[in-house]
Amino acid sequence: MSDAVTTDGAEPVLPGDLMTGRQRVWLVLMLGAFIAIGPLTVDMYLPALPAVTAALATTTTAVQLTLTGTLLGLAVGQLFVGPLSDAAGRRRPLLAGLILHVAASILCVFAPNIAVLDVLRVLQGLSVAAATVIATAVVRDLFSGSAFARIFSRLMLVTGAAPILAPSLGSAVLRWTDWQGVFVTLAVLGVLLIAVALFGLPETLPPRRRHRGGAAATVHWYGRLFRDRAFLALVLVVGLYSAAQFAYVAGSSFVLQEQYGLDEQQFGLVFAASVAGLIGAIQFNVVLLRRYTSLQILRAALIAGTAGGFIVLFFAVTGLGGLATLLVSLFLVLAAIGLAFPNAPTLAMTRHGEAAGTAAALLGAVQFGGGALGAPLVGVLGGSSVAMALVVAGGMTAATAVMLLVAPRVGLAGAEPGA
Repeated sequence: MSDAVTTDGAEPVLPGDLMTGRQRVWLVLMLGAFIAIGPLTVDMYLPALPAVTAALATTTTAVQLTLTGTLLGLAVGQLFVGPLSDAAGRRRPLLAGLILHVAASILCVFAPNIAVLDVLRVLQGLSVAAATVIATAVVRDLFSGSAFARIFSRLMLVTGAAPILAPSLGSAVLRWTDWQGVFVTLAVLGVLLIAVALFGLPETLPPRRRHRGGAAATVHWYGRLFRDRAFLALVLVVGLYSAAQFAYVAGSSFVLQEQYGLDEQQFGLVFAASVAGLIGAIQFNVVLLRRYTSLQILRAALIAGTAGGFIVLFFAVTGLGGLATLLVSLFLVLAAIGLAFPNAPTLAMTRHGEAAGTAAALLGAVQFGGGALGAPLVGVLGGSSVAMALVVAGGMTAATAVMLLVAPRVGLAGAEPGA
């Protein structure tokens, strides 16, 4: 891109290759904040799940469904927001979603029973879908090729770290308040993001590049994506390793607090410690991109993650070494997911810059849809460390199988950025 992107009645937005280093840093921080609100909404109240169970006089399975509902809302919401943002621009859908998120968060504070909370959590998921899709689409609006891969890798640092950090933040909030305070905090964060969107984010999709809206146009663009088998293979890989990640996110609260006896603060500290592997891997990915392609890194990460998943399963079944060995092996899996996190979406998004919002929507929907399947599956299998390990190992194995067996048959090598 060499020309400024002209926006509606605003100053032209510089394309990525003309931005200064400071402008790129601000862009990544701003878009990272928008992306983070999704994982924070999903996971910030995980340490409070036992307290919610007692306060609303319900069951562990019913409370875990509030997590599944939020993930489903995120998945379904993105499918609608993506095409809408390609037709109407990025700012208006983003602001509407953030306003709805603030309202839903406030209503959660006053939920009288688990059924109402379930509905409101779905609404929360639908509302933050806009932020998730549009942050990704903005990057694709402004960058392409290897520059997109590098910027997107930085952005994926937030995407990967936020679900892991969120429970630790929730634990900190619970030191001063009860479980309703988590939703008050989310409402405040939503208000802050509305201000950032109003005053910090210009429109990056000018009218001349927008698609005509309507059901027919939506079907057309999704049809193009579904005809791209390499894109679909990458999307499936994202969904499968996300199922493994969210199995850990959803199961760890009960495994660590009920099976291993940690309190809310100890759980938050242990959960925060597991961030190191994932964050370090995402950061290291930028270094690896100087020598290896995204495709090579992704394949190696998935193979390593599968091996790590079976190590987790071994320690969970045998109990050898107790909590320490379980956490170390989970650390290895999260590090592998950290390397996969930037590269699979990068490879997928570089194929469809002409419909960045729709492509980001399908990618995000499958990502959170995979999480919505992986999270309750842990509970269905018993909610133990073995159940969590089974889903983690299974998700990573399936992702690796798609990458090694299916992807080569659909011409995935052509998805490499800059190819």
